[in-house]
Amino acid sequence: MAGLVAAVVGGVVACDPGGLGSATVAYTTDQTTTKELERRNVGVQWLTCTASVDSGNSNSNKVSTSGSSPTPSEIPVADVDCQGKTTDGKDITVTGKVTRAVNGRCVRGDLTAKVDGKQWFRVSGLGNCDAPSTPTRTAPVTWQPPDDGQPAPTVTVTVTRTIWCQENPNCLPVEGK
Repeated sequence: MAGLVAAVVGGVVACDPGGLGSATVAYTTDQTTTKELERRNVGVQWLTCTASVDSGNSNSNKVSTSGSSPTPSEIPVADVDCQGKTTDGKDITVTGKVTRAVNGRCVRGDLTAKVDGKQWFRVSGLGNCDAPSTPTRTAPVTWQPPDDGQPAPTVTVTVTRTIWCQENPNCLPVEGK
């Protein structure tokens, strides 16, 4: 079973040269661009990105078993196109090429963002690729009542049970019921 899992994982990596996938690029470009626009005081109502990966080299889908890095002509590139609206109804467009995307954390390449037709920024990267992959978790806060030497409040539960003996001859009458 472990061999099957290893073969499947290896197959997935082999189909995704350099780890650059269109879904990851689109999602990460959306996330990092929205954060950057909002950092620059642009209210983003919505933004939708699409990406298509093309290495520009017909040999790019080959997997190297030597463990060597791909040459610059073999590095996959994703074309990105994003469309959106600001909170005040202006058009947002983001276009460019991405050579690296780390799921939700960073993109590297050449991206240009325009708001209402005016270039808002042109960058070679957005986000922090070294950021932790999952948010750090803080322990939940638990409220404890103060211990001032007094007994804690208690809860009293009353249960009422009704007994019907009309159809059962072995049931003795119960007083008060």
